[in-house]
Amino acid sequence: MEAELFPRIRTDIAPGAVHVPDWLAPARQRELLAACRDWARPPAGLRTVRTPGGGTMTARQVCLGWHWYPYAYARTVVDGDGTPVKPFPSWLGELGREAVRDALDTDASGYDIALINFYDGDARMGMHRDGDEKSDAPVVSLSLGDTCVFRFGNPETRTRPYTDVELRSGDLFVFGGPSRLAYHGVPRVHPGTAPPELGLTGRLNITLRVSGL
Repeated sequence: MEAELFPRIRTDIAPGAVHVPDWLAPARQRELLAACRDWARPPAGLRTVRTPGGGTMTARQVCLGWHWYPYAYARTVVDGDGTPVKPFPSWLGELGREAVRDALDTDASGYDIALINFYDGDARMGMHRDGDEKSDAPVVSLSLGDTCVFRFGNPETRTRPYTDVELRSGDLFVFGGPSRLAYHGVPRVHPGTAPPELGLTGRLNITLRVSGL
């Protein structure tokens, strides 16, 4: 956004939770978007996630490394076309390590899962915890495309206290330590706010995790 009244700066949202605006340069965003488009193609491509209660998530998802489904991991798309999950590239793991170093000034290795969620203008994500991994390594979240409201809460309850953070294309959000199991969600996406030069309608969120499996 041009002519900001206040510059966007690195912000500690909670202990172990950090927002770093504009972390991905425009060229890196375009590279990551191109990779996401490849990953979204079948087999083991973008799918609608169905919950055990019979509902569906409005954000569609594709996985790398390990396939997540509510609420476990598998090596095949057990709730989709049944094919093997796409591999997790080593360069994406290095990007995760770099993100943790920049955000938390510490090191974390072993990233082997990527959950890539695509939000159209009507998609939402309810408050939830990333608790299906066997590792407490920080979660790395990268945003591409439309701006969203990211609601970051606490480890105890889906309700208040929480903080609403505006995540724009290129932003980084990392949460670990005391905030590793904090509830979080996306109550709103702002359609038409993606950088025009990116060529993306909607929002992509790339979440990197260490499985510990």
